[in-house]
Amino acid sequence: MKLSTDRILTTHVGSLPRPPRLFELLAARESGKPVDPARFDTVAAEAVDEIVAKQKASGIDVVNDGEVSKLSYTFYIKGRVAGVGNSPEAAAASRNVMMGRDRLDHPDFKMRGQPFEHFEYPACIGPLSYTNREPLEQDLAHFKAAVAKNKPVDAFLTCASPGVLTKFIVDTYYRNEDAYIEALAKVMATEYKAVVDAGFVLQIDCPDLASARNNQYRDKTDEEFLRIAQRNIEALNAATAGIPSESMRMHICWGNYEGPHTYDIPFAKILDTVVKARPSAISFEGANPRHAHEWEDLKSVKIPDNKVLIPGVIDSTTNFVEHPRLVAQRIQHYADLVGRERVIAGADCGFSTVASAEPLIAPTIVWAKFKALAEGAAIASDRLWRK
Repeated sequence: MKLSTDRILTTHVGSLPRPPRLFELLAARESGKPVDPARFDTVAAEAVDEIVAKQKASGIDVVNDGEVSKLSYTFYIKGRVAGVGNSPEAAAASRNVMMGRDRLDHPDFKMRGQPFEHFEYPACIGPLSYTNREPLEQDLAHFKAAVAKNKPVDAFLTCASPGVLTKFIVDTYYRNEDAYIEALAKVMATEYKAVVDAGFVLQIDCPDLASARNNQYRDKTDEEFLRIAQRNIEALNAATAGIPSESMRMHICWGNYEGPHTYDIPFAKILDTVVKARPSAISFEGANPRHAHEWEDLKSVKIPDNKVLIPGVIDSTTNFVEHPRLVAQRIQHYADLVGRERVIAGADCGFSTVASAEPLIAPTIVWAKFKALAEGAAIASDRLWRK
């Protein structure tokens, strides 16, 4: 993993708006319509090349494939992992799990756009095993070609954590969450190793360590939730045991939606648990109105010397384009906490968590936000290295 040795590097969390021609194929395939595999492969390869080029042109140093070939950052394992399929029982359970306490407090609040509602929630309907590597190998090949062509500073690919999959892939087979987590960790280890073996930084998406407190485990106490988070981290660590920590980063968030978020568990309260995970870098929300203040809380929390921070310094739920000076100020806060070399500037979360024909953040605004991110990082770098 490249670090900010002589300037603040920039990155983001993962998902980016899919090109319309690729979204049409994704939606058709999900609805059961016939899609020519060769056609999908060609369009996906072109889309990855375009998305990598756009990231680099916008000033993003550490790029990814935009998750463009995936329906979502969790649903995509259907078709790769045997034992994952559709279930009416799971669809109802998943929608209940998604309902956070903040939304229950405000029945008059309607979320802008609900992309998860447009697709059927998959479920665990049998014993899990990783049986179809073809989509994984295609993703790796497409990204490898795009990186070789565009030559970014560094490159990462995202994979779901075992813990977050328990929320989006509801278990109807194991009927025991501990056993389900263990099975998920074993199958996801296949992807984790493949990403690193291909030469990329592995990002493991772990919203279960933060957002799940407000929805999936809304009936638990904070202490009970932290024990669950610890269990999930132990499963993640087991799945990545053979991967160097410096080859991995992890993302946590409190739910990528524009809403009250009044029950979000504070970052400082979960940090001692989060840092037990093996990935060396932690990507987290630091720009939205509910979490932008939390850099102050980290002053009183011991952040291990081997951890790198990737704070979100641009929001992923609104179409405001942050001023570069605000971005620079946010970067400075974290550099003051852990040192400039241990900060990479990022985004709060993905910009297209689920593939959509009409993303909540306009695609052109995503690129404008990235340019503001890069400009803010340049201002911060000037202050941090040349003041």
